[in-house]
Amino acid sequence: MRMDPALPPRRPGLLGMLRSNFLAGLVVVAPIGITVWLIWTLTGWMDSWVLPMVPPRWRPENYIGIPLRGVGVVFFLLFTVLIGWVAKGWVGRALLRTGERIVARMPIVRSVYGAVKQIAETILSQDEARFDRACMIEYPRKGLWALGFVAGPAKGELVSRTADDLIAVFVPTTPNPTSGFLIYVPASDVTILSMSVEDAAKLIISAGLVYPAQSSKTTPREDRAGDRNG
Repeated sequence: MRMDPALPPRRPGLLGMLRSNFLAGLVVVAPIGITVWLIWTLTGWMDSWVLPMVPPRWRPENYIGIPLRGVGVVFFLLFTVLIGWVAKGWVGRALLRTGERIVARMPIVRSVYGAVKQIAETILSQDEARFDRACMIEYPRKGLWALGFVAGPAKGELVSRTADDLIAVFVPTTPNPTSGFLIYVPASDVTILSMSVEDAAKLIISAGLVYPAQSSKTTPREDRAGDRNG
């Protein structure tokens, strides 16, 4: 039986071209629009929270007659910088210690304050108390790989109770990386990745849809935490 020659590719119609152009434009416009909307919304929320505490004579809108969005953000930043400057001084440290002693006597408040303070110090600290690198471990069973963050080597009682060289790995959940599991894994079973912690977080938040650009050709087992520590 004789086969018909291959037909030339069919050109898309007008609706197909419009649909393709619309999707291409949506890919460009959506991230920008969502970002602008989030900034606009957060700015308005902060203005509504901060401006009522600002004296009327300090508000620019009372002099120019036009409400300015973002004035509350500026006042909040200036106030935060001022508090930080005072807290670094001798008087500020003394007041802070006095306030913490008062809070420590309140059963429920001290628990909430302590947890929030520890989280804030961990996230905003400028020292090395942060996730080191992105990694992969076989979790929850052999053959299944989970993306995680290296928190550091095990310390204290965790070292004396085990014979292995353990590493603390935080395995976040998708799409909320602030929750997850803290797992202590033998260093030889941790595969260190070349991607940054930020790129790994994007990969987790996007549920595997946003992949970082591959900077080097590595195999999954090329870089081991045990080799790095050893």
